[in-house]
Amino acid sequence: MKTQLVFHQKVTNEKGGTVEVKIWELPQTSKDKPHGYRYSLVYILNGTRIIGYDNGERKGDHRHYGNREEPYRFISIERLFEDFYRDIRRCSR
Repeated sequence: MKTQLVFHQKVTNEKGGTVEVKIWELPQTSKDKPHGYRYSLVYILNGTRIIGYDNGERKGDHRHYGNREEPYRFISIERLFEDFYRDIRRCSR
């Protein structure tokens, strides 16, 4: 099995913010991706990343709030979506 894109969606909301989500299933797990997924979820407003969740660059699971980066505890794809969209709702108030 090769790395396979299993989900991709890009949407612009009524406030002009863009949400883009990409999820790939990996052929095998690795130290920085023990769950077998590579992902990138980002919320961009006025050309600036407001929120981002990803596990690229061999950093393991982490999230971005503006310029701040912190570790993220991956539990499941479903929980990843819940956490990401909850953060978007919080910052959109």
